[in-house]
Amino acid sequence: MSRPRIVIVGAGFAGYRTARTLSRLTRHQADIVLLNPTDYFLYLPLLPQVAAGILEPRRVSVSLSGTLPRVRLVLGEADGIDLDGRTVHYTDPEGGEGTLRYDRLVLAAGSVNKLLPIPGVAEHAHGFRGLPEALYLRDHVTRQVELAAAADDRAECAARCTFVVVGAGYTGTEVAAHGQMYTDAQVRRHPMRTGMRPRWMLLDVAERVLPEMDERLSRTAERVLRQRGVDVRMGTSVKEATHDGVLLTDGTTVDTRTLVWCVGVRPDPLVESLGLPMERGRLLVDPHLQVPGRPELFACGDVAAVPDLTKPGQYTPMTAQHAWRHGKVCAENVAASLGIGGQRRAYRHRDMGFVVDLGGAKAAANPLGVPMSGPAAGAVTRGYHLAAMPGNRVRVAADWLLDAVLPRQAVQLGLVRSWSVPLESASPEVARVPGRPDAGSAGSAGSEGGPGRTEPAEGRPSGEPAKARPGEEPAKSQPDGESGKSQPGGEPAKSQPGGEPAKSQPGGEPAKGQPGGEPAKGQPGGEPAKGQPGGEPAKGQPGGEPAKGQPGGEPAKAQPGGEPARKHPGRPGADGASGKRHRTSESTRPRPAHAPGTSRKAAEPSAAPKPSTGARRSEAPGGTRSSGRTRSPGAPAPTRSAGPPADPGPEPPPNQPPPGPDIAPGPVKRTDGPAVEGDS
Repeated sequence: MSRPRIVIVGAGFAGYRTARTLSRLTRHQADIVLLNPTDYFLYLPLLPQVAAGILEPRRVSVSLSGTLPRVRLVLGEADGIDLDGRTVHYTDPEGGEGTLRYDRLVLAAGSVNKLLPIPGVAEHAHGFRGLPEALYLRDHVTRQVELAAAADDRAECAARCTFVVVGAGYTGTEVAAHGQMYTDAQVRRHPMRTGMRPRWMLLDVAERVLPEMDERLSRTAERVLRQRGVDVRMGTSVKEATHDGVLLTDGTTVDTRTLVWCVGVRPDPLVESLGLPMERGRLLVDPHLQVPGRPELFACGDVAAVPDLTKPGQYTPMTAQHAWRHGKVCAENVAASLGIGGQRRAYRHRDMGFVVDLGGAKAAANPLGVPMSGPAAGAVTRGYHLAAMPGNRVRVAADWLLDAVLPRQAVQLGLVRSWSVPLESASPEVARVPGRPDAGSAGSAGSEGGPGRTEPAEGRPSGEPAKARPGEEPAKSQPDGESGKSQPGGEPAKSQPGGEPAKSQPGGEPAKGQPGGEPAKGQPGGEPAKGQPGGEPAKGQPGGEPAKGQPGGEPAKAQPGGEPARKHPGRPGADGASGKRHRTSESTRPRPAHAPGTSRKAAEPSAAPKPSTGARRSEAPGGTRSSGRTRSPGAPAPTRSAGPPADPGPEPPPNQPPPGPDIAPGPVKRTDGPAVEGDS
């Protein structure tokens, strides 16, 4: 007889505690599978200290495989649940798909950033729910202070060193408190030319800071913030966000390059697709954390509306304290439902107090209802975090000790780009990267150019790649690109998310003429370039093969007499293999790079070798690239050869199409300063 299988979706506070408790209770009597996008548990309360440079990222990241014995980890994001078939469909980090069968399912997917219908916020703001967002904010704040210190213009300096935080809850208050200390330390070592100092603003529509906490603690937190110079504005929020700043609800315009969105959270959208009773976006469960009418389905954490037995008629709030204790009760009830240990019990827990770290020796806390402030509250706060963390306690304590005696290292590593952490994302714990399909964002999130978004996307003319429709393969979206590759259902563009890595890019095949790559045509030791002395005649040149679409040549695709262009998927006669991936059971299978029977290059406009990636290139609005020289749209691409330049031959016919752009991405264009050679 096979052992029952328990699948847990999500490894936040609730999911991690459920898996750890079940591994102890079941003792090899059940298979426990944990499905999570990352291989670590993130201790969120210490995330502001990562952004402020106090803790290193791995200090707040606890290894799942290292701390969860007898638990099988599956990397991926759940994108569909079949309740009747008892299966969970997921997508792994590389775009493959798989299916997990379950006998008991625990939904603990957590929460994502809460958005409000405010113009420009989704495009110009950043959230603070995951490690990539904290790393990006740390780099961004450091860069803005450094650029402001070098600026001669006073208005530009003021805009760059103004940081706006929206939301005065736990996260927003800690981000503003730690951020002010971090930037002040930078300015003390390197004063600004204009004599200005960084300015942090904390906005909220509530009447006071930390409205969830006791009023005495709110006054303590607000007093500490104002003493440090934080501009606290209650009853005020953002009315509109633009590239140059924000417009507040009181009519004030604030010039800034940074907008941090800490308004709140909402349950993961995964639970909305189940069609089960909901309560304000959360899945309704009974006091035993079981979904009514579904004995095999449990939910806990932020996605579950758990009745609060201490306050009849209410539900437990979406806090880490409740999620952590949900996990333990849920694990006991799951084990009891399988008859392998424990007794069912209802969830009942009374809040034991809250702690808010304000940086340095300052904090606000009320353990067991006793309000505290100052160094005593700071000691209680850090002691509580050390006790609550499931690992890395010694490393965290060591970082705190080093921070107390050594100055912080204010450097920007550039590991996370602005477009990698869009605000409107269903997966804030995972940074968007090229080469992986993005299933975690929607709308216009990911566009560049606003506050906090200072680097254009790498290898793309705009910040966010165009999304393919369901069932389609990502289309190439390069301007004036190769014929047929910009049509829906086409082959993914190289260096685009979901496409094959471009040559000379990380993970791609080395470019010809680069170290470790094949010698470029026309280079010493390489194959002669077409149209060069000793080489094969170029297409369309005297003695060469006629170019496609030219008199005597092979008809081009989508031209009269040529091969018909690919039809749009979903239309009659469309190729059903373009972009559809088959689900596999318990495993993933690689998806074909292109539809069978189709060529990888539909119509190659030029056989000239690509320029070296070491040279600076920029992309013109029309899609052409230049390297210090301008080239008319119809001119042939320059080639390099060891011998003398070849005769270009006769002028091309008037209907010759212009050569397409080089699709390999060039250096990143920056809007927050001059371009740097080799920046990517």
